[in-house]
Amino acid sequence: MPSQPYLSVIVPAYNEKNNLKRPILKEVVNYLKQQNYLWELILSDDGSTDGTLTEFEKFAQQHQQVKVIANPHRGKGPTVSQGVLAATGQWRLFTDFDQSTPLKEVEKLLAYNKNYDVIIGSREISGAIRDKEPFHRHLMGRVFNLIVQLLAVPGIKDTQCGFKLFSQHATEILFPMLHVYSGDQVQKDAFTGAFDVELLFLANKYGFKTKEVPILWKHYHTDRVNPIKDSWRMFKDIIKIRIAEIQQRYSLTKNQD
Repeated sequence: MPSQPYLSVIVPAYNEKNNLKRPILKEVVNYLKQQNYLWELILSDDGSTDGTLTEFEKFAQQHQQVKVIANPHRGKGPTVSQGVLAATGQWRLFTDFDQSTPLKEVEKLLAYNKNYDVIIGSREISGAIRDKEPFHRHLMGRVFNLIVQLLAVPGIKDTQCGFKLFSQHATEILFPMLHVYSGDQVQKDAFTGAFDVELLFLANKYGFKTKEVPILWKHYHTDRVNPIKDSWRMFKDIIKIRIAEIQQRYSLTKNQD
């Protein structure tokens, strides 16, 4: 029997035809092949309709350590969850498909793996580098973070960076407990939402020490972000998280039943 991978890399994707013009997957695999530990790459597709899934399957046929998961279109949160829970690694990183944070940055997160179960990339703390980010995107993020710190996750400067590392133990406790982003509803667009907030809220609630680590983040243009519409929807989801807490939806006993 093969040994357990040390690192599982989970890449969620939704209609990534344009990004597939860049050699993203090849670069990710080439980086992992240079490491001295066992690894696996999981491509978790969010019901793409543009041929992304087909390209993933072709790529996986060429690489034994690459797996593909085909999901219905339910948004980033459930798509990440399916990939993370299907992974087998001691550590499980989810990272954006466009590699706005290069995979190499995981080395900065893994440096803290002896003392933390949840280690997250941050674009806001000292030492982080933000490359070519439009001002309105930065402003949107800061306003949203103020709301998050007030209502859900105090002390975390950047909940939304799509570069987060979880131990196997944290994964198996936190991800099945998601309520607002459990995947019960089919989505019509590429909305990401406050999925990360719910995860970090649960990590804080159940005593998982979280380390925020400065990383490099590069802005890539996307037409998927609507500052006004998305901000309002994320705010509503934070309220749903608070309501779920009041209703005792986040019970360890319930999660284990």
